Amino acid sequence: MKNKLMGGAILLMVSTLATAAQHFATPDQATDALARAISEHNESGLKQLLGDNWREVLPPEGVDSGAVERFLRDWKVHHQTDINGDVAHLVVGNNGWQLPLPVVKTAQGWQFDMQGAAEEIATREIGRNELAAIEALHAYVDAQQSYYALYHHYAQKIVSTAGTKDGLYWPAAPGEAPSPLGPAFSPPEPGAGYHGYHFRILPDKTGFAMIAWPVSYGQTGVMSFMINQDDTVWQQNLGADSSAKAQQIALFETGQNWQRVAP
Repeated sequence: MKNKLMGGAILLMVSTLATAAQHFATPDQATDALARAISEHNESGLKQLLGDNWREVLPPEGVDSGAVERFLRDWKVHHQTDINGDVAHLVVGNNGWQLPLPVVKTAQGWQFDMQGAAEEIATREIGRNELAAIEALHAYVDAQQSYYALYHHYAQKIVSTAGTKDGLYWPAAPGEAPSPLGPAFSPPEPGAGYHGYHFRILPDKTGFAMIAWPVSYGQTGVMSFMINQDDTVWQQNLGADSSAKAQQIALFETGQNWQRVAP
């Protein structure tokens, strides 16, 4: 489902990718060559393996500075190539981390599939963002409970008005206890969101509630989420108009279209 939704989102990114030039007799040979090129910081070798435009999928600025070291460490601990039909993946480390770089079988042999890599990377990013949004909603419930213990009513704002404490977050003065909610819900750039999601407090007849929706549907997230004081998360795919639909929701009501997220 998500792969279909992301197809249009990643089309421009993968349309200019050159086909990986190098083929191998087995997928193990391909993954061994990849590990060797990474360990040697061999730019030309990676270009030969992954294609001329491989950095359009794996840009250098998007790589954690310690990611290469962790990969090589895990490779030494354990590595294997898992094959499923005509697709194979490299798995490294004791925890079995799978690289999002599929190796596919073609008439000429096995080669890395960068279009498939783009889709897998996008899918994983969406998954991480959605999990982060769910955790943020649980944090919101905890913050409201802490706020109520202090002020005997629930906050109606996420970020406090300057110089006040009428919201769940305020900059703490030196020596002062921190606010119930951290600054992550107040991004430095308007519209930036938190882990690819926007959040808004919803009115609720019996307590408090919040809704979260993707900053960019199909790219930073797919599902929208709601929660109230019961600390139960509900989800629904609001489609390409997620932003407009989420902002039109005036009251916490799950109804038949919202599904409970398993704890």
